[in-house]
Amino acid sequence: MTTLVPLLIVLATIAAMEWVAWASHKYIMHGFGWGWHRDHHEPHDNVFEKNDLYAVVGAAMSISMFAIGSPLVMGEAAWWPGTWIGLGILGYGIIYSLIHDGLVHQRYFKWVPKRGYAKRLVQAHKLHHATSSKQGGVSFGFIVARDPAKLKAELRRQREAGIATLRESV
Repeated sequence: MTTLVPLLIVLATIAAMEWVAWASHKYIMHGFGWGWHRDHHEPHDNVFEKNDLYAVVGAAMSISMFAIGSPLVMGEAAWWPGTWIGLGILGYGIIYSLIHDGLVHQRYFKWVPKRGYAKRLVQAHKLHHATSSKQGGVSFGFIVARDPAKLKAELRRQREAGIATLRESV
C-alpha cells in the first residue's frame, strides 16, 4: 500500500467531518442534544462545559475506527481503512479544538485576527452565538465560514420571520 491512499483517506475524512460536524451541530446540538450544548451559548466562568461532552463523542468515534483498523483488536480481518479514518477524525478534532475553542472562544490562547480567513471564522461563529435559543441561527460549521454579511442578512430574515430571537441587533 502506498502512502498516497492512506493520506487521501485521512484528508477525505477531515473534509467529511466538517459536514458531520455541521449536521450534528444544527440537528443534534440545536435539537434533542441542546441540554449538553446550551451552556456553550450562555456566559459562565467554568473551565469545562457540558458541551465538551461532544468532544468525548468525537474521541469515541476516532478510537472506534482505530480499533476496527487494528489487527490486535480485530485479528487478521482488520479493516485497514479504519486506522486512517480514525486518524482523520482525530485530525479534525485537533483542528476543531484549535479553531473553535482556541481562536474563536479563546480558551487556550488570546489572539484576535485583524484580517483574512481567521477573522472571518471568528465573525461567523460570533454571529452563530447571536441567537439566544436553539431555534434559528447561522454558521453551524466550524472550519467553513460563509460571508459575515450574508450571515447577518440571514439572521435578520429569521428575526423578521419570528424564527430566531437575537441577543442584540445584528
